[in-house]
Amino acid sequence: MLENLPPISSHLLGTILELDTLLPKPAERKKGIWLKLPLEQSDLVPLAVKEGFQYHHAQPGYVMLTYWIPEGPCMLPANASHQVGIGGFVINQNNEVLVVQEKHCSPATLGLWKIPTGFIHEAEEIYTGAVREVKEETGIDTEFMEVIAFRHVHNVAFEKSDLFFICMLRPLSFKITVDDLEIEAAKWMPLVEFVKQPLIQEDSMFKKIVDIFIARLGKRYCGLSTHQIVSKFDGKISSLYYNVIDNEDGTCVGK
Repeated sequence: MLENLPPISSHLLGTILELDTLLPKPAERKKGIWLKLPLEQSDLVPLAVKEGFQYHHAQPGYVMLTYWIPEGPCMLPANASHQVGIGGFVINQNNEVLVVQEKHCSPATLGLWKIPTGFIHEAEEIYTGAVREVKEETGIDTEFMEVIAFRHVHNVAFEKSDLFFICMLRPLSFKITVDDLEIEAAKWMPLVEFVKQPLIQEDSMFKKIVDIFIARLGKRYCGLSTHQIVSKFDGKISSLYYNVIDNEDGTCVGK
């Protein structure tokens, strides 16, 4: 990969991008080139494109371009195909669900009391992201218990696919502090009232998620708790999500 290039002229970059000078001998040549241009060298992007490079992805500080050398389809890995979202189901000892109304929402969900939701940050775990989002939107501290379900849908924002994980959380505090930037209101809502909302009753997916949540409360369903495991394949700590069943009575152990 070409990156951290010193300040150079467009003419010199054109010389660098000549494949015969960039790569030594045919037997030693790579098949693909990654060109990472920082923001301060963005003026070199048109020249790279003229030389045959294609956009791969961009971040706030750089743009990444690629070039596939052999004839035939490009075999370089594609850009990330998914965005990852989370929702936090939090219920207190009074059988009340933590719900919010968003300031910016679609007309279809106007007036709906919903669970706190958001997106996972880069290099953030699903379980920590769920706890963070609930804290940011409502001020409530929670403990992750389980992933009780997840949704997979395609062609959402920027034609990306979307993975949305619904997490069950245990409240550790109870005083609500609303995030004024995103949230219009937040409250503890009786579970029975939450379920009776017309939009939840009319939407098959919303209703199914609530049914799963209620089944988990009644120990008729087992979600996925997180377990930290090191794999010999890469030597890294990974979060593996699976359920643990009590062999004696067959119920979910969870956390």
